[in-house]
Amino acid sequence: MEKILIVDDSSTQALQLKSILDDDYDITVAQTAETGLSYASSEDFSLILLDVVMPGMDGFTLLKKLQEEIITQSVPVILITSLSDIQHEQLGLTLGAVDYISKPFHPLIVKARVNTHIKLYRYRKQVERQSMTDQLTGIANRRQHDCYSIIKWNEAIRLKVPFSVCMFDIDYFKVYNDTFGHPAGDKVIASVAKVIASHLQRSTDFLARYGGEEFVAFFLGDSAVSAFEYLKKIRKAVEDLHIPHNPSKSQWVTVSIGGITLIPLRENSYEVYLKLADTMLYDAKKLGRNRVVWANEKMNQWYEE
Repeated sequence: MEKILIVDDSSTQALQLKSILDDDYDITVAQTAETGLSYASSEDFSLILLDVVMPGMDGFTLLKKLQEEIITQSVPVILITSLSDIQHEQLGLTLGAVDYISKPFHPLIVKARVNTHIKLYRYRKQVERQSMTDQLTGIANRRQHDCYSIIKWNEAIRLKVPFSVCMFDIDYFKVYNDTFGHPAGDKVIASVAKVIASHLQRSTDFLARYGGEEFVAFFLGDSAVSAFEYLKKIRKAVEDLHIPHNPSKSQWVTVSIGGITLIPLRENSYEVYLKLADTMLYDAKKLGRNRVVWANEKMNQWYEE
């Protein structure tokens, strides 16, 4: 069931809106703009109904804040207002509102406009999902990684929890392609992605194809040691597929993995630590491939023999 957030300081009006929409949607009510912003930033809503005139932070100010936050800027907002002049309507639409509902409102009008924008939101999310999915493997593509990594990085900063980021690379992949051909190479990429994805299924896990035979993953909550041990299991699971490789290079298709775990701070940059993970990947290859090299924020390292 789609979730809708109602932000309105009037409990009577909020309950009236809730009663109109309750049968079809999961409704959450916030009676201050500050509470509404907190809910919107921490939950996944498909639509926000926002009262314009509220004490303290008004609806226009909250709308502007919602548009500035990456996690909320794509959520459609319908303004609920008794201000019917053109200037206020223009201001709301300029700030990013998708529609207006004037007070006193009619239940049929509320339902019709809400239903329309929910349908549009569903369609847009479907298009976004298709544009952010790697067609060969079915996992996220680099574009989705670039968007989602910032959201999860900021979440780790807010929650003060460890953030792990790692890079995977299929060993001797060019040799494999030259030996068996590109169609076989595509099958290997898809098979490796499937194995890695089967191990990274927690709500805090994320995996994307970064380009070619390279993958990137990040996850929250694990210590550096536990992340290292977990990635060793994933590396072995790929090797255990027993996909034949060129005997002069490697008996089976394998992956090298490099990563780093830290508790990020506001002054830290995700891109810097992604590059450090890539450096750990380089070390894994330099040490002989088919192994994991991991580090913590103090650059203490764990090597798989």
